[in-house]
Amino acid sequence: MGGFAALLIALSTAMHSSLSHEVSHGHPLPSRRWSEALVWPAIGLLVPYERFRDTHLAHHRDERLTDPHEDPESNFLDPADWAVLAWPARWVMRANNTLAGRMIVGPAIGMVRFWRADLREWRNPSVRHAWLQHALGTLPVVGWLVAMGTPLWIVALGTYGGLSLLRIRTFLEHRAHERAAGRSVIIEDAGPLALLFLNNNLHALHHAAPRVAWYRLPALYRVRREEILRRNRGYRFGSYAEIFAAYFFRAKDPVAHPLMTALACPKRDDQPRSSAIRATSAAVDTSVSTGVPASSAGISPLASALPSSTPH
Repeated sequence: MGGFAALLIALSTAMHSSLSHEVSHGHPLPSRRWSEALVWPAIGLLVPYERFRDTHLAHHRDERLTDPHEDPESNFLDPADWAVLAWPARWVMRANNTLAGRMIVGPAIGMVRFWRADLREWRNPSVRHAWLQHALGTLPVVGWLVAMGTPLWIVALGTYGGLSLLRIRTFLEHRAHERAAGRSVIIEDAGPLALLFLNNNLHALHHAAPRVAWYRLPALYRVRREEILRRNRGYRFGSYAEIFAAYFFRAKDPVAHPLMTALACPKRDDQPRSSAIRATSAAVDTSVSTGVPASSAGISPLASALPSSTPH
């Protein structure tokens, strides 16, 4: 019974996170206030929705994708930071770059980074407000769990398990690439994980057209598949099973950002190393089928394949 309860909490945590992601982009309702009401109370317990929303939208500045300094969701480290990392931390970070490691230690690493960043920003009123709102939002969840007599260890195991499930999606959704459009993956999976992640496995399409709701992504992808794969330089996997087979015990990427290493960009007080990534990124990338820079309209021409009723 305890195992089933932990599984239910894990699935609820993962689905709540997937829905929170969609709400952060303005889906599924025309009203932002009503959409955000859908992710209350705070089922995920550990991450305030408003802080997730703000950091995730910062992640969507595609010219900075994977930048360890400017992409809040990057899993890469600056080579200079990697060079001075103690060997136990190096071992953990290398393990974290396998899918097994990402599922086991990845949630802990991610939460420590997230909480540490928010502690540095604690003087910001919006950060404090987000955590206050989150604390209030956890009360009904905690009250229900207490009323049900759910042991703390089951809650902890289920919550961590939900974060582990999410690490399957985020494991390789971005790679280091000279072009920003080539940094986001397509995983052509239509199974239970695609449902749990609300089609965010079509990640390159999501980054090209973030205002397109999750339930419209598969149809759009079928129509524009060749263009999307050409735009993301063929960064594609056939299924999550393929990813498990290839990378469960094997690292896909180095820990240190390879573009920063290759460019040997010196770190100066007046110019962060991360500027080298932007210098080779999407500033010259163009959207599919047009000569218009992808960042100029806020939404890719890919979305034009859909009816105008797509929620914004």
